[in-house]
Amino acid sequence: MGFLRIRTTVDERPGRLAKLAAALAERGGNILGLSVQPDADGTVDEFVADIPASPEAVREALEAAGGRRVLVVPASAHELTDEPTRALLLATRVRAMPWRLPELMAELLRADDARWIYGESVSDLPDPTQLVVRVAEKRSVRLRRTELPFTMTEAARAAAFVRLAQPPVEQAGNERSLTLGDGAELDVRPLTGIYREAVRDLHDRCSPESRRFRYFTSMPALPPRVFDRLVDRSRGQSLVACFDGQVVAMANLMFTPDPGIAEMAFLVEDRWQGKGVGTALARMLVQIARDHGYAEVRAAMLSDNARMRSLLVRLGATLAYTEDPGVVEARLPVAGVAALI
Repeated sequence: MGFLRIRTTVDERPGRLAKLAAALAERGGNILGLSVQPDADGTVDEFVADIPASPEAVREALEAAGGRRVLVVPASAHELTDEPTRALLLATRVRAMPWRLPELMAELLRADDARWIYGESVSDLPDPTQLVVRVAEKRSVRLRRTELPFTMTEAARAAAFVRLAQPPVEQAGNERSLTLGDGAELDVRPLTGIYREAVRDLHDRCSPESRRFRYFTSMPALPPRVFDRLVDRSRGQSLVACFDGQVVAMANLMFTPDPGIAEMAFLVEDRWQGKGVGTALARMLVQIARDHGYAEVRAAMLSDNARMRSLLVRLGATLAYTEDPGVVEARLPVAGVAALI
């Protein structure tokens, strides 16, 4: 049949990708391109392959190998270009010609149609073949692609691409100010080694239940090795919220080996809970995740942590139970939350 673009969703288990590759090899397929993307209910593996088998035979083979929602569409030799190089070239073009943003975004995502729309809200992907990316308060780009639904990773790419077409934002430095509903003003800063004692004091002031919700055990103190991991910027990005010189909350975004996925967690002092501190810090972590190119942020929490569950659902997360019945996992698409920041 020639070149095919093949997409399938698989469960996140070791060996799944190898089974799919073996199934294509059995049909005489030569894999020429591969993309692995997180999505709402698993991992999306996308192949560009030169394969003599028919699309229907390819679909049946991948379903037998554990693939779900298998889509097989024709591809061209043009699609075999190096993806990072192609994206960099498009980035150069959109910086030079930002008014051509819809056209260039369509090329980036291989969309069938892209156009400016005005006055419409950002889509949360109720129609997977349509993606609406906000550019300004009342201006967006709407993309359509009939054969391959858009993934969360592609939504994150589109949001990052939009930022290239916008004028540079003045950097306000590492410190940010956070004003709560009751008028209290907190300073939010990156977590560094100078806050070691302040973070220890935060843990001392937190109730055993708050510590249990954060660490799944009411540890009386944060071990030094854990603190060292939280301040290691090669492993993640962490923030502290301060009031009157005292750390009252800590938020952590940790990088993971999974493609496009980061994990976040919070510890907020009891007397500051319910004031919007956690929600504000969550938005900041999502923005950091977006800046680092992540498509999804996840959070594991105890099933009785009602406050955390409510916070993440308000931000648009989906919840699912894990193999441990006492633990719930929240999955939050970065592009959807970043559009609201």
